[in-house]
Amino acid sequence: MGFMEQLRSSTSRSMPLVRSRTSRSLGDWKAKFGGMTVSDAQRLKALEAENARLKRLLAESMLDNAALKDVLGRKW
Repeated sequence: MGFMEQLRSSTSRSMPLVRSRTSRSLGDWKAKFGGMTVSDAQRLKALEAENARLKRLLAESMLDNAALKDVLGRKW
């Protein structure tokens, strides 16, 4: 977020700041964090972490479910 603040307040004399990042990553950062405050960005990061955790839990339960179906589907 500090980088975005520097970018917002930058002038043409601050080109080394811009050169230190690729134009692609600048566009990505602007799209993702453009109008956010620090607390918004922290909330986004927490939600993304929770989403990743829930996706892992879902994948594990789907694997367990498939294994149980395989075991129950076999002929004894």
